[in-house]
Amino acid sequence: MGDGIRGRLSPRLDTTGSVLATLFFCLSLTPSLLPRSWLLQGVIAGVLAATGYLVGVVAAALVRRLFHRSRSPVRRRLLRRVAVALGVVLCLVSVHFGAQAQREIYALMGMTPPERLGYLNVPLVAAAVFAVLLVLARLLRRVSLALARLLSLWISPAIARLAAAAGVAVLSVSLLNGILTETLLEGADASFKTLNGETSPGTSSPRAATLSGSPSSLVSWASLGLEGRDFVAGGPTEAELLGFSGLPPERPIRVYVGLDAASSVRERAALAVRELERTGAFDRRVLCVITTTGTGWVDPRPADALEFMYNGDTALVSIQYSYLPSWLSFLVDRERARVAGRELFNQVHDHWSRLPAGARPALLVFGESLGVFGGEAAFSGDDDLRNRTDGALFVGPPNSSALWGEFVRGRDPGTPEVLPVYRRGETVRFANRTEDMAAPSWPWPFPRVVYLQHPSDPIVWWSPDLVLGRPDWLREPRGEDVLPDIDWYPFVTFWQLTADMVFSLDAPAGHGHDYGGEVAAAWARIAPPSGWDDSRTRALVPIVESRTG
Repeated sequence: MGDGIRGRLSPRLDTTGSVLATLFFCLSLTPSLLPRSWLLQGVIAGVLAATGYLVGVVAAALVRRLFHRSRSPVRRRLLRRVAVALGVVLCLVSVHFGAQAQREIYALMGMTPPERLGYLNVPLVAAAVFAVLLVLARLLRRVSLALARLLSLWISPAIARLAAAAGVAVLSVSLLNGILTETLLEGADASFKTLNGETSPGTSSPRAATLSGSPSSLVSWASLGLEGRDFVAGGPTEAELLGFSGLPPERPIRVYVGLDAASSVRERAALAVRELERTGAFDRRVLCVITTTGTGWVDPRPADALEFMYNGDTALVSIQYSYLPSWLSFLVDRERARVAGRELFNQVHDHWSRLPAGARPALLVFGESLGVFGGEAAFSGDDDLRNRTDGALFVGPPNSSALWGEFVRGRDPGTPEVLPVYRRGETVRFANRTEDMAAPSWPWPFPRVVYLQHPSDPIVWWSPDLVLGRPDWLREPRGEDVLPDIDWYPFVTFWQLTADMVFSLDAPAGHGHDYGGEVAAAWARIAPPSGWDDSRTRALVPIVESRTG
């Protein structure tokens, strides 16, 4: 076997690649938005070490090709030994400070920090992940070299190598985004469709005519899906409403149309409007149009909050557009969320707008997470929101949300991205905490729109641009539940926030993607009932905080 083949099969690592792999490993241990377990940290560190290694190998190859520089074997061995020694020391120091930073994040969010010793497992997990990714990369390289040798029989070696590398890259991407992805998605869709047919323990079909799925409903209980059944069967009881208000309550209206009820979004939206008519929803004081997350889930807390505030004199309506969980739906079919949000609101608004002006319910809009992405789709801007609604609440908006991005980019000079002020807050206001909705001090006429966004919510701040670009929120003073030491590093910050997103709901209420009872305080600002005051809000927030459906 020739020297070239032995070199390609050798387990020896490239020196420049190893240096950058070590650097990326150390940077991966710097804090991000949310606390991380040692296992998750190890996975992130391994992915980033592999990323650094790839960058280093490519950069070294380009430098050698451009400048034709080579070092003596003795000098290379010396540099390698120095790099290994320094790398070991740097890694140990980084693990120590990384563990300390994690403890600070846990404390900042009121959580009990884990034992320090667990963090010693991080290098082991990182090494395993790095090794797997390295083996895959070298396998692809061998395929590329073999293809280049074959092509060089007909074309020049340089062009053959380039064509082979491009071909392998295209084939790999095609396998991931095409055949493999489609296969996985088909399996996921079938799996989640099966899950959609299940019913949560303790949930039974309603008897009240004000609820979808009841005997008098236009949609069957079976067609609602798992999340739809939870939604219509949930909510405060009449006894709970009476206990909060002290007055005899109305029976709340909850309308939901699942994927199995009709074949198209337009048909499901039309069916939802007919359900609203059947239940008398247009005679209620409040009608709220809700865009769900991917599976059709509706957060019970903002829904319950409105029903408590209006003592049940409310109607809530939503439709399902996907079986997939929010993160997967966002990646592969988020356009469905936009179509569903736009179609449902437009059809509800069309019927609502034909009612006498003095006999209409207050028309509200709600979206959370992917529901923001979809719920915004019905509107062209703040003027449209003001003209066609009586208020809107958007919670934890994804960074790609169109209107959110427009408002943030157009924020008033001097206001930060993490808490922007748009057009002096005349219609749209952003809030990290409930008290932010009271500022600035100038008037806030109705209708009102609120975006709730925690500084520590990775759903809000994650973007592909993080790979190579520093965002404004990391150029400005950090938010109140974010460590001031957090900074931006190319590639590193992107992968850190990617991992944070996966566990964003595991943060305690008031942090990450868990907005708890803050949604009740937001509704109290957006659409307070007559006679409502801050004492009622303070009484409602802990009640809503405790409700999880």
